Amino acid sequence: MDRVAKLATQRAVVIFSKSSCCMCHAVKRLFYELGVSPAIYEVDEDPRGKEVEWALARLGCNPSVPAVFIGGKFVGSANTVMTYHLNGSLKKMLREAGALWL
Repeated sequence: MDRVAKLATQRAVVIFSKSSCCMCHAVKRLFYELGVSPAIYEVDEDPRGKEVEWALARLGCNPSVPAVFIGGKFVGSANTVMTYHLNGSLKKMLREAGALWL
């Protein structure tokens, strides 16, 4: 759990992902298209990835990836992020975290 908390605060936007997950790809692509350069942690490429997935599940991520943190705070998974994007609040969150300038 401490490792996830530490990693989640290293950049304005942090995404825990799996390289083979289509929803993870969609979320990463959304941030790139918004002009945000998130830190991406591919849990399936990390030797301690199962520990990270377990910690994410304890935070309420179901499924465990994608898990998005903005400004060090857990935002949610793909459905939540897409909802915020569609209702316009995602850009506001990104601006407040210093990840987006416009």
